[in-house]
Amino acid sequence: MSIETITLGAGCFWCVENIFARIRGVVSVTSGYADGDIINPSYEQVCSGTASHAEVVQIKFNPSQLSIEQLLTVFFAIHDPTTINRQGDDIGSQYRSTILFHTKKQQEIAKHKIAQLNAQQCFEQPIVTSVKAENNFYSAESYHQSYVTNNPENKYCQLVVAKKIQKFLNDFSYLLKEEDLMAVAI
Repeated sequence: MSIETITLGAGCFWCVENIFARIRGVVSVTSGYADGDIINPSYEQVCSGTASHAEVVQIKFNPSQLSIEQLLTVFFAIHDPTTINRQGDDIGSQYRSTILFHTKKQQEIAKHKIAQLNAQQCFEQPIVTSVKAENNFYSAESYHQSYVTNNPENKYCQLVVAKKIQKFLNDFSYLLKEEDLMAVAI
C-alpha cells in the first residue's frame, strides 16, 4: 500500500485534525507546527507570535482510497481561505491558510484547485492560501493530539469546533470512514 503525506493549515488544528481523521483513506492525522524558523517550537511560542510557525495537520493517506483533490475539496470547505492570518475569532499568523505540499504533483493540483475556485468565484474574495513545500514540521505536544475527542467538555470545542464538524458531516458524509458513518446514522 502506497501512503502519501500532505500538510495543511486551516486555522486551529483541533478543528482540522478531528475532521480529517474521519475521512475514509486517511491513515493518520498529526497536529503540529510548520513553516517557521524555530526548532521544535512550543504551543506557547506559536500562539504568542514569537515563532513564525502555522498550526497545521500532517495527513497520511492512501491515494487509492482518497485523492488529493478530495482532500483539498474538504480543506477549502472547512475554513475561510480568503482571510490572511485569521479564522473566525482566531487571529494571528499561526492560523494562516496554507498548503504545504510533499510532491510536485500535490503542488500542481493545489495551484490548479485554487485557480479553479477563484475562476468559479466560489468565495466573495480571492483565495489567499499559500502553497509551499513542506518544511520544518514539528508534532504538537501530546495533549493536542485527538484534542476534540479527548476534551468534549471544552467550551471552544462545543461552540466552535462542533459547528465545523457538523458542517463537514452534512456536506461530506460520503467520505466518512465506516465507523463514523455508522455513528452519524444512529
